Amino acid sequence: MTQETISALKEAIRKLPNKPGVYVMHNQFKQPLYVGKAKNLKKRVASYFQASKRFQLAQPKIKAMVEQIESFEYHCVNSESEALLLESQLIKKFKPKYNTSLKDDKRFLLVQLNPKETLPRFRLTRNRIYKHYRYYGPFPHAGSLRKTLDIMKRKFGVLLNDANPKKIDAHTWHLYDDVRAELSDLPNEITEETYRERVEKACKFLEGQTESIIDALKERMQAYSKKQNYERASALRDQIIAIQQTSKRTRKFERNLTGFITEKESLTTLKEELSLSKLPKHIECFDISHISGSFCVASMVCFSNGKPNRKQYRRYKIKSFIGNDDFRAIEEVVSRRYQRLQKEGLPFPDLIVIDGGLGQVHAAIKAFKTLKKTPPYLIGLAKKNETIVFPDDRPSLNLPFRNPALRLLQYLRDEAHSFANNFNAELRSKKIQESILDDFKGVGETRKAELLKSFGTIKNLRNATIDELVQGKGIGLKTAEKLSQFLAQN
Repeated sequence: MTQETISALKEAIRKLPNKPGVYVMHNQFKQPLYVGKAKNLKKRVASYFQASKRFQLAQPKIKAMVEQIESFEYHCVNSESEALLLESQLIKKFKPKYNTSLKDDKRFLLVQLNPKETLPRFRLTRNRIYKHYRYYGPFPHAGSLRKTLDIMKRKFGVLLNDANPKKIDAHTWHLYDDVRAELSDLPNEITEETYRERVEKACKFLEGQTESIIDALKERMQAYSKKQNYERASALRDQIIAIQQTSKRTRKFERNLTGFITEKESLTTLKEELSLSKLPKHIECFDISHISGSFCVASMVCFSNGKPNRKQYRRYKIKSFIGNDDFRAIEEVVSRRYQRLQKEGLPFPDLIVIDGGLGQVHAAIKAFKTLKKTPPYLIGLAKKNETIVFPDDRPSLNLPFRNPALRLLQYLRDEAHSFANNFNAELRSKKIQESILDDFKGVGETRKAELLKSFGTIKNLRNATIDELVQGKGIGLKTAEKLSQFLAQN
């Protein structure tokens, strides 16, 4: 970093506002290095250029990044919640080298409503897929959102995702099995027309018209407080906080009502965009997940008729090697999947999607060559620009962001990504738990393996009686007593 650059940066910092916001650090090629959020933009950005050696030596990653900074940009926001959302969006967009925590995180929750349903219900989702749906959000506070939906259900008498209404006659529905547990002062038997009036009121509530409900809750809270019924007052206070947090939106809610895109239409668009010979009713998508080569796993998700078929999801531990090689991992898992289908005489999918670029696609094709089997139609979806890549000489394809075919492919990819990451996290958690035994001096590697084989998990070991531990191979009474005491304290 030259003295001229340092002077220019200091001058830019002096002009920064003392407001919350998000900043983006750039290198000399205008490439994003890092995206961060701040309560106070001026103080936070200035901290990167302090002369304190302790600050830089304590965080070598920051030191390395700071040496590459040539410029920065910033975005002022109104709240910390808004900063968190914008930071997440920019990290997912730019994928900067020095950001790690938010690159693979799940999206914030949305509330989804399908107006075409006979009895529209409110569902939680992380993806905007269908154009005719209404979407509310995103909401940064998942816990508060769930509490708010429960309040909304009781207040307006609407259905959430887990409801199972029953039809009484041609026009009347029975909403809930146990009305006392679900609704308050509202009829449980209702016509479709009246129910839709409830839905519209609930939509206005989600759009921010919460004042009357909050005022009513405050009145009840104060009444309970005066009666010294502090438990009920506290519960109402929590409801008020939940509604207020949910209402702290970073942008206006959207009612996405332009057009009506069904699953079949999404599949038809995908067929046309990829020049497929038939509708891709059965699609399978693969993704790899690892932490610097450790805990390398893979996922396969299956979509039937444009919808997730979760019973057919599969997950794999990579067995053929140890380390970081996405290409070999893709080759292995694709080979295992279709060797299994071939052996069982089951049909191959109409379309295979690989999370990755040309290298991953060629690795998948190599697996089919090893199997001496002609592959189904196969593509890759490269994350950087959501580019569709092909295994042959065809040029890559970039579809508009709102294209239903791309939306469907993104949905597939995100499902595979989440499924693989969850498996990876599960294995890491299990390994961390198992490593507790490493600190117990009375158990060597052989005994440790035998104990885990006998009891399955550390949780089962903790819950075991001393007699049950003694029955484990090579565990005497004294060792069992010490082990039980050790596990109770750790």
